[in-house]
Amino acid sequence: MRDTDEPDTKLRKSLSSWDLTVFGVAVAVGAGIFTLTARTAGNVAGPSVSLAFVFAAVACGLAALCYAEFASTVPVAGSAYTFSYATFGEFVAWIIGWDLILEFALASAVVAKGWSLYLGEVLGTSSPVVSIGGLDVDWGALVIVAVLTVLLATGVKISSRVSLVITAIKVGVVLLIVVVGAFYIKAANYSPYIPPAVPAEKESGLTQSLFSFVTGAEGSNFGWYGLLAAASLVFFAFIGFDVVATTAEEASDPQKALPRGILGSLLIVTILYVAVTLVLTGMVKYTELGGEGATLATAFELNGITWASKVISFGALAGLTTVVMVLMLGQSRVLFAMSRDGLMPRRLAKTGSRGTPVRITVLVGIVVGLLAAFFPIGTLEEMVNIGTLFAFVLVSIGVVVLRRTRPDLKRGFRVPLVPLVPILAVLACVWLMLNLSVETWLRFVVWMALGVVVYFGYSRRHSVLGARQHADDTH
Repeated sequence: MRDTDEPDTKLRKSLSSWDLTVFGVAVAVGAGIFTLTARTAGNVAGPSVSLAFVFAAVACGLAALCYAEFASTVPVAGSAYTFSYATFGEFVAWIIGWDLILEFALASAVVAKGWSLYLGEVLGTSSPVVSIGGLDVDWGALVIVAVLTVLLATGVKISSRVSLVITAIKVGVVLLIVVVGAFYIKAANYSPYIPPAVPAEKESGLTQSLFSFVTGAEGSNFGWYGLLAAASLVFFAFIGFDVVATTAEEASDPQKALPRGILGSLLIVTILYVAVTLVLTGMVKYTELGGEGATLATAFELNGITWASKVISFGALAGLTTVVMVLMLGQSRVLFAMSRDGLMPRRLAKTGSRGTPVRITVLVGIVVGLLAAFFPIGTLEEMVNIGTLFAFVLVSIGVVVLRRTRPDLKRGFRVPLVPLVPILAVLACVWLMLNLSVETWLRFVVWMALGVVVYFGYSRRHSVLGARQHADDTH
């Protein structure tokens, strides 16, 4: 916290509770609400998908309480990276920082490609991809990343104002869908609420979940197992409240603003998700949403409301704009914190007169732009999920550790029922991680191994903490 006062690497404190809540809602209400809800209802859970969202929200809420305590106690940029540094030391902090770099970069690129697809739908053309010398370039994704990079480099306050306007538009679209769809609800479509279980298609080898691989258990769609599987699928629609914690250092009153921003945004998106799923599964029988092509628009088209498809595409386009922006903001703040600590090149952490890390913001924009423009992302989406859950686990454990090691610290928010709540958060996140595929776990282990090599090859020798300890030893 003392390091945040260095004039060359100082961030401007300008964000209120409202700004932080908007950021949380901005990143959580994305394309998931328009696509994930319908597919999960049709293929996995039926009408009980609304309950799956509640289960996922509870798992997220447990982790959110831990984030809120940490963010109000150690209001420093970097989120889980900074919290791990404060409790477990430099090496574990590096591991989680390396993990967050992967999470935010891939998530930004994946969502930018999704934005590009919806742009094609709104413009009434095919996807915005051009072939240059036999190489496919997604110019739509490149354009949105470039525009948002300029916006973020201008300053975090103006970014929050733009985010507020676009978030208001997409929440307005969601509320319109709920109100219009409510008139077409038929109570008979909710029965059975939890459909009878049917055997799932058997997946083998690296594509099956780690849980199935270890236990040999065969999953099922629908039924109670399907409901729990759906909770682990829709959980990823909530990813984003942790990005609020990355801006801790820029909050004008972090002790109050951060817990309100984190918990407030989670509550708002849970209400929106549950409302949408109740309307969706009430409008049509869940069996009509089966297959991979079902979206929210499918339910409206089956009821003859054809104009809804354009409105939903427009809402998704607005939704994904702020998702990319807030994910890139999170990425730049984690890299900023790591650079200021010397684990990445220190010159990157320079903020200048604007109080914004412009160099890092531009660097993040270039990397995300290249990933989104040239790489088919596909199965790497699951990498985002495992990275986030790993961060949740460490933060939850860290709350218990910091209560023991530094009970004297001023805490703007305290997790109730410690250690019970953090333990439940860890168990919920580990269960969700076990539902991810074996190949995702293998990729994650390889990325982490590469991180260990970078740490011992560069970061450990350049770290500010290491230099201080060396100076103390020589004295």
